[in-house]
Amino acid sequence: MDKIVVRGGLKLKGRVRVGGAKNAVLPVMTACLLARGESVIENVPRLADVSTMKSVLERLGARVTFEDHTLSIDTSGVDSNEAPYDLVKTMRASIYVLGPLLASQGGAKVSLPGGCAWGPRPVDLHIRSMQELGAKIDIDHGYIIGHAAGLRGSTIRYSMPSVGATGNTMMAAGLASGKTVIMNAAREPEITALADFINLMGGKVSGAGTETIEIEGVRRLSPAKVRIIPDRIETGTFMAAGAITAGNVVIDDCVPEHVESLSRRFAQSGIKVEARKNQLRVRGKRRIDSVDVVTSPYPGFPTDMQAQYMALMSIARGTCVISETVFKDRFTHVPELRRLGANIKIEGNTAHVGYVRGLSGAPVMATDLRASAALILAGLVAEGETHISRVYHIDRGYEAIERKLRDLGADIERVPE
Repeated sequence: MDKIVVRGGLKLKGRVRVGGAKNAVLPVMTACLLARGESVIENVPRLADVSTMKSVLERLGARVTFEDHTLSIDTSGVDSNEAPYDLVKTMRASIYVLGPLLASQGGAKVSLPGGCAWGPRPVDLHIRSMQELGAKIDIDHGYIIGHAAGLRGSTIRYSMPSVGATGNTMMAAGLASGKTVIMNAAREPEITALADFINLMGGKVSGAGTETIEIEGVRRLSPAKVRIIPDRIETGTFMAAGAITAGNVVIDDCVPEHVESLSRRFAQSGIKVEARKNQLRVRGKRRIDSVDVVTSPYPGFPTDMQAQYMALMSIARGTCVISETVFKDRFTHVPELRRLGANIKIEGNTAHVGYVRGLSGAPVMATDLRASAALILAGLVAEGETHISRVYHIDRGYEAIERKLRDLGADIERVPE
């Protein structure tokens, strides 16, 4: 097992390229199950979660090759509808196979998923959506077992937007008979990317990116070729890296519109953000002001940037109030940030981040993917060495983050623990 060692105090400067979006590529990979034949996905990041999903698809009988950030997925040999516990336990996104398997094979046996340890994220919305489309679902010995003689279109309204349930429903409805309407749908760019891929396959999805998505089911979908959109959370993380070190960082191959909620807070804090087509420049400064945030579904402030933003606000003047409304208990990074000297108090799902003159290096432990990124950011500005253990979490969502930061001038390395 490895750890990451960061020696803080250096200003970052230079250019960094953002890779493909983890949360876009995973559902697109499972959408390949909707057609027989070979689909090609470009701009795929080399991540642990991508490797896990590759293994899930191979277990189902697909032939998957991954070279030069390009995935080729041939579903001609798919002969199983079971996604087993030994794979699904490591990644919640594995549940994305549920909808495509029900639609294409009429049945599915999918282990209840695992993933990050913080907070309960029930699969109720996924199950109810499949039931609304006509599937019969049972939970037996830790597995979701579904049967569908033929899915049919329906109108489904969510009490709150769910990216996972919206994506699963779009895929299942793609081959259902009739029209499906998803109301209060997730509006995230990754949902739009999935809709675009389904349409490339010959599907009929409209309204993606709005609160109402309509899917006209078709009898057959065909393999397709697609390029994955840039990762907006990786973009935001490098924005925070430039800001927290008072650096000057140019982020290439990104979509500035996808991180507008973050850019606005940075500007209010005194950090200069310049947006161009497919590019952002972040110019930090030593003294920044606290700016409160409330996480919310897109286009609001992303919950996946909450931990990184907290690291940045730990050195901002004043007191910052961060309210987490998307997931419960997503503050497992707080005790570790405190070990570095951060002044953070928790009241329910609200964090009060007070000003400190500086952070100091210490041994800390990553508890989940985004917490890992937050600890690295804090280490970049902390005095002395920060040793971050359990960095296998970071490999789930960032490709070679230590190399990219080192290219920007950071003193960071991965070493055996």
